[in-house]
Amino acid sequence: PSSDCVVAEQLCLSDSACNATYRTLENCVLAKTRLLSLDHDSRVRCLNAELELGNSSLLHCRCHRRMKRQEHCLRVFWTVHSSMTDGEINLETSPYENPTNEEHWKTDYNKLAALVSGKNCSQLAGDATNPCLRATHICNLSKKCFRLRTDYASICTKGAGSEDVCDRRKCHRGLRNFFEKVPEDFTKRILFCPCQDEFCGERRRKTIVPDCSFQYNTKPNCLWLLDSCLEDRICKSRLADFQQNCQPVDMSPDGCSLHNHAACLQAYMGMIGTPMTPNYVSNSSVEVSLWCTCENSGNQKEKCDQILGMFESNKCL
Repeated sequence: PSSDCVVAEQLCLSDSACNATYRTLENCVLAKTRLLSLDHDSRVRCLNAELELGNSSLLHCRCHRRMKRQEHCLRVFWTVHSSMTDGEINLETSPYENPTNEEHWKTDYNKLAALVSGKNCSQLAGDATNPCLRATHICNLSKKCFRLRTDYASICTKGAGSEDVCDRRKCHRGLRNFFEKVPEDFTKRILFCPCQDEFCGERRRKTIVPDCSFQYNTKPNCLWLLDSCLEDRICKSRLADFQQNCQPVDMSPDGCSLHNHAACLQAYMGMIGTPMTPNYVSNSSVEVSLWCTCENSGNQKEKCDQILGMFESNKCL
């Protein structure tokens, strides 16, 4: 069985029985998307279609974050796993394959941990005064890093300081392009550079261009942010990946259920450029959060706090 959902879909469509079942499931998902109420027979038909596809390679297929047909791949995945997304906050399963470069990430994580704690700062970062500025200079040495960073910066700062409102959707797409297409050695340096003062912290915080990609004029409710995310296939996928890889456990020494901080950091980076884009909350700390509030959440306050807590009080992250 192929692990790539695009290939797995092609294999399914070439088989008449699988094709018919898959088309049925596509119609079920379409009805859900349009909020159409299904009668009893239709619901049974949808459930049977999902169960029947459990025997095909589609059930175990996954996507790559840097693949060319990523959105198509994710559409296939969520068609097959449509029952997981009925307004639930816990999506359980990531549509993305586990990163193959775990050791590479682990090494870098240890270096980052040393940097954030302030050990050997000048030796490792090369510039103790403003490592984030140095990280930007290193990015500028790469044509690709410089071009894609310039691209999203120009999109995300349009309208800043004027009456024009920046195009948040285009800004998010530019951010995702940067973090997906530029080698991680560059993107991680820029995002996780260690800071000892507010000038450095401000540069790090503005990596994500807060005024456009992160902040609204007023903080929306976190439940609204979640709904926006679940309606967006990329965001829903990144959230599922984040939940799987950054699941906190109180009793665990490292705070992670999967004991893999590297995969958690990568999943965190994947959230940037989605409706649930996180960012540093100030120039003087490494605390991160979503731009949302749980005020006026009524009887859904607990669910709202859970969403905010994924970032604000996540021991694994």
